[in-house]
Amino acid sequence: MENIIEVKNLTKKFNGFTAVDNISFSVGKGEVFAFLGPNGAGKTTTIKILTTLLHPTSGELHINGYNPLHEHNKVRQSFGIVFQDPSLDDELTAFENLEFHGVLYGLKEKKARRDRIEEMLKFVELWDRKDELVKKFSGGMKRRLEIARGLIHLPEILFLDEPTLGLDPQTRNHIWTYIEKLNKERQLTVFLTTHYMEEAEKISHRIAIMDHGKIVAMGTAEDLKKQTGKDSLEDAFLKLTGDGLRDENASAAEGMRQHRAMWRR
Repeated sequence: MENIIEVKNLTKKFNGFTAVDNISFSVGKGEVFAFLGPNGAGKTTTIKILTTLLHPTSGELHINGYNPLHEHNKVRQSFGIVFQDPSLDDELTAFENLEFHGVLYGLKEKKARRDRIEEMLKFVELWDRKDELVKKFSGGMKRRLEIARGLIHLPEILFLDEPTLGLDPQTRNHIWTYIEKLNKERQLTVFLTTHYMEEAEKISHRIAIMDHGKIVAMGTAEDLKKQTGKDSLEDAFLKLTGDGLRDENASAAEGMRQHRAMWRR
């Protein structure tokens, strides 16, 4: 299998704090890859580096054959992303949100762009709500619209950062059904983070578990269960990362360190 993401000896430090500590991994084209870890493990920092939002301290990486440090525009054209926090414009309609994003990504020909918007809104079952303001949408509808937006420019890779956080089980199931369909029909590579172990086990081809900035295990769900002698992925995860409570604000603190480092450049 051809690799579409390649990471070698990646490290990111913030004023002496090591958020990502010499990690290496690869993701094959068309693979669904889950990137798991407790709060503050370094997952978000890693995703920000992969998506050109942060520069690494050291290491090598290639996304779809491009180097994010020197070819960031080509890298950005290669992926779509659904952020953990909502990022839609609530004062625009569903259609307007996708149109704005399509223009930003260079879909200049009006008819082709609007045909693509129609295709994606129908795919996530929101075409009949296309003219409604997003502020009237439920959390699940907004998530589906964000997935459509992330796919509007036909990317090779879709990054999903906690895409089902706070959603009810029915909506979560619908979202993963969309993702699995895209993966199977279009060979879309999916790189996801989630705290729902059953989601990771059900949809992922391989899983990496990160803790304290390092990758502590990687393989299929069955591999990880065998490695730890556990019957469930959740128990394997706890065996590898410990069962002590983690600071729920760890991710926020990590973000603050990133902002401080950027301002001090």
